Amino acid sequence: MQGVSERRLRTKTATNDEQIRYQLKRYLRALNSSNAETVILDELGLRHGYSRIDVVVVNGSLHGYEIKSDRDTFRRLARQADTYNRVLDFVTLVTGQRHASQALTAVPEWWGIQLAERVRRGGMKFIDVRKPSENPAPDKLAIARLLWRDEAVNFLEELAAADGVRSKPRRFIYSRLAEVADIGCLRERVRDRLRSRKDWRADERQESCGD
Repeated sequence: MQGVSERRLRTKTATNDEQIRYQLKRYLRALNSSNAETVILDELGLRHGYSRIDVVVVNGSLHGYEIKSDRDTFRRLARQADTYNRVLDFVTLVTGQRHASQALTAVPEWWGIQLAERVRRGGMKFIDVRKPSENPAPDKLAIARLLWRDEAVNFLEELAAADGVRSKPRRFIYSRLAEVADIGCLRERVRDRLRSRKDWRADERQESCGD
């Protein structure tokens, strides 16, 4: 009977993705409540949808949060991390207690790690196991791909570098942008576009911290 009780306890206290996502977004909205420019995005597609990061905070940087609840596995994490490492300024892995030890060796040292722990009355607290540091090796081409085609062309027009690529497939447009744009300016433009878009696809939902 003791074994059955222990299993029931683990099932009752185990976290799942939906619980963590809801509570994480509440936590992040509160954390960024003083910054009116902050936008929080769900399931942002990276590299044209090759991977999606669970939650992204957009303000002076792109900070992605990848959720691995007690009921998830790390099976896809290596592939996801390869994409996140190319694009995001900061990344934090948010994990349940089950994966706490594995998390320390499963992600790059510059990633942050937060432990999502359930508390009474359905709440959740987030414990910093490791603070994130800035991405040491972002990829300009991968960052450029966060722009929609017309946004990338408009940026090239401003840089007087659109000649010869306006009507070409988007891969040529992004390649040109990666060649000519300063990475700081490119990052700033991407953040500005992500904050200002009004016609997101249904699966790229946008909400501001003030909502």
